[in-house]
Parts: sequence; C-alpha cells; structure tokens
Amino acid sequence: MNILHLDENHPVLAENLSKLGCINHFDYSSTKEEILSEIHKYDGLVIRSRFTLDSDFLDKATNLKFIARVGAGLENIDINHAYKHRIEVIAAPEGNSNAVGEHALAMILSLFNKLKQADLQIRNGQWNREENRGLELAGKTVGIIGYGNMGKSFAKKLSGFDNVEVICYDIKDNVGDKYAQQVSLLEFQAKAQIVSLHTPLNNISHNMVNINFMSQFSNPFYLINTARGSAVVTKDLIAAMYTNVVLGACLDVLEYEKSSFESVFETKDDDTFSKLLESDKVLLSPHVAGWTLESKKKLATTITDKISKTFF
Repeated sequence: MNILHLDENHPVLAENLSKLGCINHFDYSSTKEEILSEIHKYDGLVIRSRFTLDSDFLDKATNLKFIARVGAGLENIDINHAYKHRIEVIAAPEGNSNAVGEHALAMILSLFNKLKQADLQIRNGQWNREENRGLELAGKTVGIIGYGNMGKSFAKKLSGFDNVEVICYDIKDNVGDKYAQQVSLLEFQAKAQIVSLHTPLNNISHNMVNINFMSQFSNPFYLINTARGSAVVTKDLIAAMYTNVVLGACLDVLEYEKSSFESVFETKDDDTFSKLLESDKVLLSPHVAGWTLESKKKLATTITDKISKTFF
C-alpha cells in the first residue's frame, strides 16, 4: 500500500507502517490543489488537521482505502462522503486522552492556586502571601460535558481527590461509570461548580456555552475547555465573568483558532480577545492539552495498530 503523510508525526508511525509492507510518502508543504492532482496514486492518507478533506477531495481519491487522523476530532473530514466511497476513517482518541485529562487537572489546580500570578509576582520582587491564598478542589462538584475518552480520563484523575463529586452530562445514554454519575442537564446545571468540556465539534456543541446556557447554572462556576474553541462564545464568557456567573476560565482552545489549530486569527472584529488576555480570571494554553511527548507516540502507535487490524 502507498501511504501519503500530510503532517509530521512520531517516526514510529511510518516505521510501523513500513514493517507492514507499506510504502511511505511524505508531503508536508504542497498546497491542497497540488495534493489533489496526486491523491489518486495513494491507498492510505495520514493527516492531523492541515486542511479539510471535503467531497471534492474525496472524489479524486479514487484508490484511497483509509484516512488516518492522528488525533481525536474528525470535523475536517467529510465522514459521510468517505463512507460513500468505502474509505475507512480511523482516529485515535485513546492516544491522547490521558494527556488531556492531566492538562485539564493541571489548569484548574493552577487557576485555583493562583500559580501564574504568584510566579510573576515573585519574579518581580513581590512576596504576597494573602493575595495568593488559593482554593481546594475538595468539597466541590465537577461537571463533565461529553463523557467519552477525554471526559473519562479527567474523571478518573479526579477520583484521587478527597470529597470531590463528579457528575457528567452526555447526549448518549448510560455512559456514566464509577468515576462519574450521569445526570440530566437540569441536575447538571443545578449542581456543578466546575464545568469541563470534552465534546467533539458538531452542530450540538457549536456555540453551546453561550449566555443563555451559562445563566441556567444555580452556582457560580469555573469553566475548563480542552475540547474545541467553537464550543464557547467568548464574548458571552467575558460578560459572564464580569457578572460572576463564571468565576474563572481555563482555556486550552479558543474560538479564534484557525481550523488547522496551528494559529489564531490575526484580526478580531471587537475587543473581546483583548479582554480575555487582560483578565486575571483566565488561564490560557495554545491547544496543547493532548500534545505531550508521550501522547505523540501513543497516537502514532494507536493509528498503526488500527490500520494493522483492519487491513493486514
């Protein structure tokens, strides 16, 4: 099988494919139009998020047997059109779920304990102990929206903390387990004090966290988003923080990201982004929750294991 790699990944991915007898080809720089003229030559495609694989692209991939997305989200692939052409779509949400769970936990603990602020103050010669008095997770209710691989990973890590109740809400039934009790959205909004998003990008999750959604919570809450930036309406989040509906936010992803996830938009239509950057209630990271050294290899091995089981 001839395999085209459109994004750089851990070398174990290509190495394992070679062991299966595949011939690896690498193109990290050609435009989508240039790839289109060559895609009919390949049996397999390995991609992260470089560009969208739409119906036009898939129509020209006449010999393609699989698309391997080295990650979890599949929003950049026209799944239905791929299946129409009998192209297997392979993803690896198991590969970086542990990394995402750890990152979500790290962000909320950092925000609660004011680690960013304290570190900067000490570097500037300030020793403010009372100003940096933190909060504990103990005694709080953590609500997880989207209880798949990522949500379950976060919940499992929370089980090591004393007196932390973990609940989850999901559009699928019977996904709860010993780490999180599945509840209705009404109960979720009545109890949650920390809300962590672990949803895929779809019509339901897009702009889900808006002013109407946030205003339905009985308690002021903290928001964690390690899923997709488009799930949160940033302007509404800023407004909710000004009124203390939301007490703080940990954002690994932003509404302003490009679809490739490699950068944010260079221009904004208003000052919302500036307000986000200026807020001491917000902790930011550049879409790296699942981006550890270990997860890079896990993603690669997960993908090759699935290709092996399906085609060899």
